[in-house]
Amino acid sequence: MADEKDKAKAAPAAPAEEAVRALAKLLDETGLTEIEIEEAGRRVRVARAVVPAAVQIAAPAIATAPRAQAVGAERPLDPSAHPGVVLSPMVGSAYRSPEPGAKPFVDIGTAVKAGDTLLIIEAMKTMNTIPAPRAGTVTQILFEDGQPVEFGESLMIIE
Repeated sequence: MADEKDKAKAAPAAPAEEAVRALAKLLDETGLTEIEIEEAGRRVRVARAVVPAAVQIAAPAIATAPRAQAVGAERPLDPSAHPGVVLSPMVGSAYRSPEPGAKPFVDIGTAVKAGDTLLIIEAMKTMNTIPAPRAGTVTQILFEDGQPVEFGESLMIIE
């Protein structure tokens, strides 16, 4: 009788394990940090810590820093360390233009003044314009149109 109870407890674990493995694979494929599903009254949540990934990225950058400076001393390897970086002030979806199919607010090479609109971040069904923090020229755009962005994520570089 104890064997039957053990089998009954072990049976639901296999589908749960498969669901966790499938969600973990989906996290890797999409670059998400967290995902949660609910099916038939069972909720499964898989989350990944972001800090270890940043450490892995930083180590090669330090090892190649002297070589990178010799080739392009003007550009830091980490966009967030650049003095002209524009950071996301909120979590949401970033858009380069005011509406689908419209001309983007800025492109690479566009000269901007402080206060010019660079992009829109949609958060909680509200469109929030993101102004240029300073005057300069847009040298890098670090997100894709419609991409989800996190608070503090590097969006653009203005030099």
